[in-house]
Amino acid sequence: MSYAFTTEFLNSITEISKSDWNSLLNSDYPFLQHEFLFALEESGATTVESGWQPRHLLLKYQGTLIAALPLFAKTHSYGEYVFDFQWAEAYHRSGINYYPKLITAVPYTPATGKRLLITSVINEMPFKSSDVVNELLRALQAKMYQSKIESWHCLFPEAADHQVLLDSHLCRREGVQYHWFNRGYSRFDDFLQQCNKKHRNNIKRERRRIQEQNLSVRVLSGSQITQDEWQRFYYFYQTTYLKRSGHGGYLELTFFLKIGQLMPENIVLIIAEKDGEMLAGALFFKDRQNLYGRYWGCLSEFDSLHFELCYYQGIEYAIYHQLRKFDAGAQGEHKIQRGFEPIITHSHHILVNPQFALAIQDFCEREKLLIESHCQQLKEKLPFKACYSPNKRGVN
Repeated sequence: MSYAFTTEFLNSITEISKSDWNSLLNSDYPFLQHEFLFALEESGATTVESGWQPRHLLLKYQGTLIAALPLFAKTHSYGEYVFDFQWAEAYHRSGINYYPKLITAVPYTPATGKRLLITSVINEMPFKSSDVVNELLRALQAKMYQSKIESWHCLFPEAADHQVLLDSHLCRREGVQYHWFNRGYSRFDDFLQQCNKKHRNNIKRERRRIQEQNLSVRVLSGSQITQDEWQRFYYFYQTTYLKRSGHGGYLELTFFLKIGQLMPENIVLIIAEKDGEMLAGALFFKDRQNLYGRYWGCLSEFDSLHFELCYYQGIEYAIYHQLRKFDAGAQGEHKIQRGFEPIITHSHHILVNPQFALAIQDFCEREKLLIESHCQQLKEKLPFKACYSPNKRGVN
C-alpha cells in the first residue's frame, strides 16, 4: 500500500526546532539530542570544512513529521571508530570514489544508542514502524543514486534498531567494546567482593595510589562546572591528544562551553586536584540508565590516576546513582581486569557497487567469526570469582 510520505534533507540541525527533533528521539540519550548536535555545529566540529556535513533526513506523513534519520556526508573516515580505511583504499585502487559517503552515527562518539528516530505515536498511524524504516531507507538510497554516493554506514545502533536493520538484510559488521554492568550493587565494595582476590587487591592498590600521591578527587555536575574549570579541562584534553597522537583533539573549547550551557543535566566532570590546583579531568555524559565516559586529560602523569578518574570513579558514580551500565569508551583490553565486560557492537552498511558489496559482505562474515571467538576468549579473563562470572551465567 502506498502512503503519502514526503522527505526532506537538512543541511543543519538548526533547520528543525529543538522540540520537533527531540520529540522523535523520545529519550534522554544525550548524543542525538538537538542540543548536542547544535553544539557540534556551532563549534565547527560538524561542518563542510570538518568533513562532517549534516544531511539529516526527515520523513513526514500528510505534512506531519513522523521520523528522522541522523545523517552526515563524510569526506574522510576519522572520528567514527568503525574503521573502513581499507575499504576506502580498495575503492581508490579500483578508480571508484569512496568519498563522500553517508553515515548515521554520533560524530566522534562510539556510544551505542538510537539511530532510527520514529514518532512515539506510531501505533496511531495507518502503517507500521517497519513501513517507516523502509521509506527512510528508500529515500536514503534515492539520494545516494541521485548524488552518486557509493555507501551508507549506520554505526552503533541500539538493540531494537539493530534488529530492524537486520530485517532489512543490509551488510552487517561486528566489533567489541568493554562495558561495566551494575548488578544491583549498593556500594563499590559490593562490586569488589565479586572480584577474585588477585584483581580485588590490584584495584585497591591502584586506588590507594591516589591518596599516597596527595591527590584529591571532586565530582561536578554540569551546572557546577565553572568556565575556568572548562578551560582547564579543555587544555588537558588537547594536551593529552597531542601527546598520544601528534595532533590536537577534534573538539574546540566552544563545544564544551556550549554543552555545559545547554545540557548540564547530562554532564559529569570528575577532576583531580593537588594543593588546590586542578591537574586532570574526565568528562562523562549520562542519561537515566547509562553513564558514558568520553574525554580525559591531565597536566602531569600520576600513577593510576587515569584508572581512578576514568574507571573507578565512573563505577562509583553509576552505583551511587543506580545507573544500569557504564560505557567507558572504545578500545582498551586493560578495562577487562577492572571489571568491564567485552560486548559485541554492530554496524550496518549499504554498498552500491555490487562487486564491492559482495566482497565486503564476505569480509564482514569472516571477521564476525573472529570477533565472536575473540570476545569469548576475553570473557575468560574477567576478574570475577568463578561462581559469579557473567560468562558462566550466560550474561552478554
